[in-house]
Amino acid sequence: MGGCMNDTPMRIGVDLGGSKIAVAALADDGATLFEQRAPTPKGDYDGCIRAICALVEAAEAATEKTGGVGVGLPGSISPKSGLVQNANSPWLNGRALKEDLQAALRREARFANDANCFALSEAVDGAAKDASIVFGVIIGTGCGGGVVIDKKLINGPKGIGGEWGHIPLPWANTDETPGPECWCGHRGCLETWISGTGLAADYRRLGGEQVSAEQLPQHTNAGDAVARMALRLHATRLARGLVMVINMIDPDIIVLGGGLSNMPHLYAQLPALVAPYIFSDNQRARIVPPQYGDASGVRGAARL
Repeated sequence: MGGCMNDTPMRIGVDLGGSKIAVAALADDGATLFEQRAPTPKGDYDGCIRAICALVEAAEAATEKTGGVGVGLPGSISPKSGLVQNANSPWLNGRALKEDLQAALRREARFANDANCFALSEAVDGAAKDASIVFGVIIGTGCGGGVVIDKKLINGPKGIGGEWGHIPLPWANTDETPGPECWCGHRGCLETWISGTGLAADYRRLGGEQVSAEQLPQHTNAGDAVARMALRLHATRLARGLVMVINMIDPDIIVLGGGLSNMPHLYAQLPALVAPYIFSDNQRARIVPPQYGDASGVRGAARL
Protein backbone atom coordinates (compact mmCIF):
# COMPACT_ATOMS: atom_id res chain seq x y z
CA MET A 1 0.00 0.00 0.00
CA GLY A 2 2.91 2.31 0.54
CA GLY A 3 3.17 5.34 2.81
CA CYS A 4 2.97 5.58 6.57
CA MET A 5 -0.32 4.55 8.14
CA ASN A 6 -2.02 6.70 10.77
CA ASP A 7 -2.81 4.95 14.06
CA THR A 8 -6.13 6.80 14.53
CA PRO A 9 -8.87 4.13 14.87
CA MET A 10 -11.01 3.40 11.84
CA ARG A 11 -13.74 0.86 11.13
CA ILE A 12 -13.99 -0.66 7.65
CA GLY A 13 -17.26 -2.17 6.50
CA VAL A 14 -17.79 -4.39 3.45
CA ASP A 15 -21.23 -5.16 2.01
CA LEU A 16 -20.92 -8.25 -0.18
CA GLY A 17 -24.02 -8.15 -2.36
CA GLY A 18 -25.13 -10.23 -5.30
CA SER A 19 -24.51 -7.42 -7.81
CA LYS A 20 -22.11 -5.06 -6.05
CA ILE A 21 -19.53 -4.98 -3.27
CA ALA A 22 -19.42 -1.77 -1.26
CA VAL A 23 -16.82 -0.58 1.21
CA ALA A 24 -17.05 2.25 3.72
CA ALA A 25 -14.54 3.47 6.27
CA LEU A 26 -15.94 5.14 9.38
CA ALA A 27 -14.32 7.17 12.11
CA ASP A 28 -15.23 6.31 15.70
CA ASP A 29 -17.84 9.08 15.70
CA GLY A 30 -19.56 7.56 12.66
CA ALA A 31 -18.25 10.06 10.12
CA THR A 32 -17.68 8.55 6.68
CA LEU A 33 -14.02 8.73 5.68
CA PHE A 34 -14.17 6.75 2.44
CA GLU A 35 -16.73 5.01 0.23
CA GLN A 36 -16.37 2.94 -2.93
CA ARG A 37 -18.24 0.24 -4.84
CA ALA A 38 -17.29 -2.41 -7.38
CA PRO A 39 -19.27 -5.01 -9.35
CA THR A 40 -19.52 -8.42 -7.71
CA PRO A 41 -17.65 -11.12 -9.67
CA LYS A 42 -20.74 -13.33 -9.87
CA GLY A 43 -20.03 -17.02 -9.61
CA ASP A 44 -16.35 -16.36 -8.87
CA TYR A 45 -15.54 -17.10 -5.23
CA ASP A 46 -11.84 -16.27 -5.48
CA GLY A 47 -12.69 -13.16 -7.48
CA CYS A 48 -14.95 -11.97 -4.64
CA ILE A 49 -12.09 -12.31 -2.14
CA ARG A 50 -9.75 -10.38 -4.45
CA ALA A 51 -12.35 -7.64 -4.96
CA ILE A 52 -12.91 -7.25 -1.20
CA CYS A 53 -9.17 -7.04 -0.56
CA ALA A 54 -8.78 -4.41 -3.29
CA LEU A 55 -11.56 -2.27 -1.76
CA VAL A 56 -10.10 -2.54 1.74
CA GLU A 57 -6.67 -1.57 0.39
CA ALA A 58 -8.23 1.40 -1.43
CA ALA A 59 -9.90 2.56 1.80
CA GLU A 60 -6.65 2.36 3.75
CA ALA A 61 -4.61 4.02 1.01
CA ALA A 62 -7.07 6.92 0.72
CA THR A 63 -7.31 7.53 4.48
CA GLU A 64 -3.74 6.54 5.39
CA LYS A 65 -5.24 4.59 8.28
CA THR A 66 -5.60 0.91 9.08
CA GLY A 67 -8.83 -0.54 10.36
CA GLY A 68 -10.70 -3.54 11.60
CA VAL A 69 -12.94 -5.15 8.99
CA GLY A 70 -16.58 -6.20 9.24
CA VAL A 71 -18.38 -7.98 6.41
CA GLY A 72 -22.09 -8.19 5.69
CA LEU A 73 -23.06 -11.05 3.39
CA PRO A 74 -26.30 -12.41 1.90
CA GLY A 75 -26.29 -15.41 4.21
CA SER A 76 -24.39 -16.19 7.41
CA ILE A 77 -21.37 -18.04 8.75
CA SER A 78 -22.49 -21.27 10.40
CA PRO A 79 -21.16 -21.39 13.98
CA LYS A 80 -21.14 -25.19 13.65
CA SER A 81 -19.10 -25.62 10.46
CA GLY A 82 -17.53 -22.18 9.95
CA LEU A 83 -18.82 -22.24 6.37
CA VAL A 84 -21.24 -19.89 4.59
CA GLN A 85 -24.88 -21.00 4.78
CA ASN A 86 -28.18 -19.79 3.34
CA ALA A 87 -26.63 -17.33 0.86
CA ASN A 88 -28.73 -16.42 -2.17
CA SER A 89 -25.37 -15.94 -3.94
CA PRO A 90 -24.92 -19.71 -4.24
CA TRP A 91 -21.22 -19.65 -5.10
CA LEU A 92 -20.57 -18.62 -1.48
CA ASN A 93 -22.43 -21.50 0.18
CA GLY A 94 -20.28 -24.18 1.74
CA ARG A 95 -17.12 -22.08 1.41
CA ALA A 96 -14.78 -21.08 4.25
CA LEU A 97 -15.18 -17.37 3.49
CA LYS A 98 -14.20 -16.16 6.95
CA GLU A 99 -11.01 -18.22 7.05
CA ASP A 100 -10.06 -17.44 3.46
CA LEU A 101 -10.73 -13.71 3.67
CA GLN A 102 -8.90 -13.35 6.97
CA ALA A 103 -5.87 -15.05 5.40
CA ALA A 104 -6.04 -12.73 2.38
CA LEU A 105 -6.46 -9.60 4.54
CA ARG A 106 -3.90 -10.81 7.10
CA ARG A 107 -6.16 -9.82 9.99
CA GLU A 108 -9.31 -10.84 11.84
CA ALA A 109 -12.63 -10.00 10.19
CA ARG A 110 -16.12 -10.15 11.65
CA PHE A 111 -19.13 -11.36 9.68
CA ALA A 112 -22.90 -10.98 9.87
CA ASN A 113 -25.92 -11.30 7.64
CA ASP A 114 -26.55 -8.19 5.54
CA ALA A 115 -29.98 -7.60 7.12
CA ASN A 116 -28.38 -7.82 10.57
CA CYS A 117 -25.83 -5.22 9.50
CA PHE A 118 -28.64 -2.98 8.28
CA ALA A 119 -30.50 -3.32 11.58
CA LEU A 120 -27.34 -2.61 13.59
CA SER A 121 -26.57 0.52 11.58
CA GLU A 122 -30.02 1.99 12.04
CA ALA A 123 -30.07 1.05 15.75
CA VAL A 124 -26.69 2.60 16.56
CA ASP A 125 -27.00 6.01 14.92
CA GLY A 126 -29.83 5.84 12.39
CA ALA A 127 -33.61 5.99 12.40
CA ALA A 128 -33.82 3.77 15.51
CA LYS A 129 -30.99 5.28 17.55
CA ASP A 130 -33.32 6.15 20.46
CA ALA A 131 -34.99 2.73 20.58
CA SER A 132 -34.23 -0.27 22.80
CA ILE A 133 -35.66 -3.13 20.70
CA VAL A 134 -35.22 -2.73 16.94
CA PHE A 135 -36.34 -4.95 14.07
CA GLY A 136 -34.65 -4.11 10.78
CA VAL A 137 -36.10 -5.44 7.54
CA ILE A 138 -34.58 -5.87 4.09
CA ILE A 139 -37.18 -6.10 1.32
CA GLY A 140 -35.30 -6.07 -1.96
CA THR A 141 -34.34 -8.90 -4.28
CA GLY A 142 -34.71 -11.14 -1.22
CA CYS A 143 -36.16 -10.66 2.23
CA GLY A 144 -34.24 -10.61 5.51
CA GLY A 145 -34.44 -9.29 9.02
CA GLY A 146 -32.27 -8.44 11.99
CA VAL A 147 -32.90 -7.91 15.70
CA VAL A 148 -30.92 -5.44 17.81
CA ILE A 149 -31.53 -5.05 21.55
CA ASP A 150 -29.85 -2.21 23.42
CA LYS A 151 -27.60 -1.72 20.39
CA LYS A 152 -26.41 -5.32 20.53
CA LEU A 153 -27.00 -7.55 17.51
CA ILE A 154 -28.82 -10.82 18.25
CA ASN A 155 -27.22 -13.52 16.11
CA GLY A 156 -28.19 -16.67 18.00
CA PRO A 157 -26.30 -19.97 18.35
CA LYS A 158 -27.09 -20.97 14.74
CA GLY A 159 -26.27 -17.57 13.25
CA ILE A 160 -29.84 -17.07 11.98
CA GLY A 161 -31.26 -14.52 14.42
CA GLY A 162 -33.98 -12.42 12.77
CA GLU A 163 -34.16 -14.65 9.68
CA TRP A 164 -37.88 -14.13 9.09
CA GLY A 165 -37.81 -14.47 5.27
CA HIS A 166 -38.02 -18.27 5.43
CA ILE A 167 -41.05 -18.78 7.63
CA PRO A 168 -44.54 -19.27 6.18
CA LEU A 169 -46.82 -16.33 5.44
CA PRO A 170 -48.91 -15.85 8.63
CA TRP A 171 -52.72 -15.98 8.52
CA ALA A 172 -52.56 -17.29 4.94
CA ASN A 173 -55.77 -17.37 2.93
CA THR A 174 -56.79 -20.46 0.97
CA ASP A 175 -55.54 -18.88 -2.26
CA GLU A 176 -52.16 -18.24 -0.62
CA THR A 177 -51.42 -21.88 0.19
CA PRO A 178 -49.23 -23.78 -0.41
CA GLY A 179 -47.62 -20.69 -1.94
CA PRO A 180 -44.85 -20.23 -4.52
CA GLU A 181 -41.75 -22.40 -4.49
CA CYS A 182 -38.81 -20.84 -2.65
CA TRP A 183 -35.15 -21.30 -3.51
CA CYS A 184 -34.64 -22.72 0.01
CA GLY A 185 -36.65 -25.82 -0.93
CA HIS A 186 -39.93 -24.97 0.84
CA ARG A 187 -43.10 -23.31 -0.42
CA GLY A 188 -44.86 -20.15 0.70
CA CYS A 189 -41.94 -18.54 2.52
CA LEU A 190 -42.41 -14.85 3.28
CA GLU A 191 -39.62 -14.08 0.82
CA THR A 192 -41.66 -15.50 -2.05
CA TRP A 193 -44.45 -13.02 -1.29
CA ILE A 194 -42.98 -9.80 0.04
CA SER A 195 -39.55 -9.44 -1.59
CA GLY A 196 -39.25 -7.33 -4.71
CA THR A 197 -38.87 -10.55 -6.69
CA GLY A 198 -42.02 -11.94 -5.09
CA LEU A 199 -44.02 -8.76 -5.72
CA ALA A 200 -43.02 -8.68 -9.40
CA ALA A 201 -43.97 -12.37 -9.77
CA ASP A 202 -47.32 -11.72 -8.09
CA TYR A 203 -48.02 -8.86 -10.51
CA ARG A 204 -47.39 -11.24 -13.42
CA ARG A 205 -49.66 -13.91 -11.88
CA LEU A 206 -52.44 -11.33 -11.65
CA GLY A 207 -52.10 -10.54 -15.35
CA GLY A 208 -49.42 -7.85 -15.41
CA GLU A 209 -46.35 -7.64 -17.56
CA GLN A 210 -42.67 -8.28 -16.82
CA VAL A 211 -41.52 -5.23 -14.80
CA SER A 212 -39.49 -4.67 -11.66
CA ALA A 213 -41.35 -4.25 -8.38
CA GLU A 214 -39.97 -0.73 -7.96
CA GLN A 215 -41.81 0.34 -11.14
CA LEU A 216 -45.27 -0.68 -9.89
CA PRO A 217 -46.11 2.58 -8.06
CA GLN A 218 -45.59 4.41 -11.37
CA HIS A 219 -47.93 1.93 -13.08
CA THR A 220 -50.51 2.56 -10.35
CA ASN A 221 -50.25 6.31 -10.85
CA ALA A 222 -50.85 5.71 -14.57
CA GLY A 223 -54.12 3.90 -13.82
CA ASP A 224 -52.90 0.27 -13.85
CA ALA A 225 -55.54 -1.54 -11.77
CA VAL A 226 -53.51 -4.78 -11.68
CA ALA A 227 -50.51 -2.92 -10.23
CA ARG A 228 -52.79 -1.34 -7.61
CA MET A 229 -54.10 -4.78 -6.65
CA ALA A 230 -50.59 -6.27 -6.48
CA LEU A 231 -49.33 -3.47 -4.24
CA ARG A 232 -52.35 -3.74 -1.95
CA LEU A 233 -51.91 -7.50 -1.57
CA HIS A 234 -48.19 -7.02 -0.97
CA ALA A 235 -48.87 -4.49 1.81
CA THR A 236 -51.33 -6.83 3.55
CA ARG A 237 -48.85 -9.71 3.39
CA LEU A 238 -45.98 -7.56 4.63
CA ALA A 239 -48.22 -6.40 7.48
CA ARG A 240 -48.99 -9.97 8.52
CA GLY A 241 -45.31 -10.84 8.46
CA LEU A 242 -44.44 -7.83 10.59
CA VAL A 243 -47.20 -8.51 13.12
CA MET A 244 -45.79 -11.94 13.81
CA VAL A 245 -42.53 -10.24 14.81
CA ILE A 246 -44.38 -7.56 16.79
CA ASN A 247 -46.23 -10.23 18.78
CA MET A 248 -42.99 -12.15 19.44
CA ILE A 249 -40.43 -9.49 20.39
CA ASP A 250 -42.54 -6.30 20.76
CA PRO A 251 -40.04 -3.96 19.05
CA ASP A 252 -40.03 -0.25 19.79
CA ILE A 253 -39.61 0.43 16.08
CA ILE A 254 -39.39 -1.35 12.73
CA VAL A 255 -37.07 0.07 10.07
CA LEU A 256 -37.64 -0.95 6.46
CA GLY A 257 -34.69 -1.23 4.08
CA GLY A 258 -33.98 -2.53 0.59
CA GLY A 259 -35.41 -1.33 -2.70
CA LEU A 260 -39.07 -1.56 -1.65
CA SER A 261 -38.47 0.64 1.39
CA ASN A 262 -38.56 3.58 -1.02
CA MET A 263 -42.29 3.07 -1.58
CA PRO A 264 -44.04 5.79 0.49
CA HIS A 265 -47.43 4.04 0.48
CA LEU A 266 -46.05 1.37 2.83
CA TYR A 267 -45.55 3.87 5.66
CA ALA A 268 -49.04 5.25 5.10
CA GLN A 269 -50.81 1.87 4.96
CA LEU A 270 -48.90 -0.54 7.21
CA PRO A 271 -49.83 0.89 10.66
CA ALA A 272 -53.55 0.38 9.98
CA LEU A 273 -52.97 -3.03 8.39
CA VAL A 274 -50.99 -4.42 11.32
CA ALA A 275 -53.25 -3.03 14.06
CA PRO A 276 -56.03 -5.70 14.02
CA TYR A 277 -53.48 -8.50 14.50
CA ILE A 278 -51.49 -6.98 17.39
CA PHE A 279 -52.14 -8.95 20.58
CA SER A 280 -52.44 -5.90 22.81
CA ASP A 281 -54.77 -3.01 23.62
CA ASN A 282 -51.99 -0.78 22.26
CA GLN A 283 -52.19 -1.37 18.53
CA ARG A 284 -49.79 1.34 17.44
CA ALA A 285 -46.68 0.37 15.46
CA ARG A 286 -43.76 2.59 14.48
CA ILE A 287 -42.67 1.63 10.96
CA VAL A 288 -40.14 4.00 9.43
CA PRO A 289 -37.72 4.34 6.50
CA PRO A 290 -33.96 4.10 7.09
CA GLN A 291 -31.81 7.13 7.77
CA TYR A 292 -28.90 5.88 5.67
CA GLY A 293 -30.75 4.23 2.79
CA ASP A 294 -28.74 1.67 0.85
CA ALA A 295 -25.56 2.75 2.66
CA SER A 296 -26.87 1.39 5.95
CA GLY A 297 -25.72 -2.19 5.36
CA VAL A 298 -22.08 -1.29 4.83
CA ARG A 299 -22.19 1.11 7.80
CA GLY A 300 -23.53 -1.73 9.95
CA ALA A 301 -20.77 -4.04 8.74
CA ALA A 302 -18.25 -1.45 9.90
CA ARG A 303 -19.98 -1.47 13.31
CA LEU A 304 -19.31 -5.19 13.76
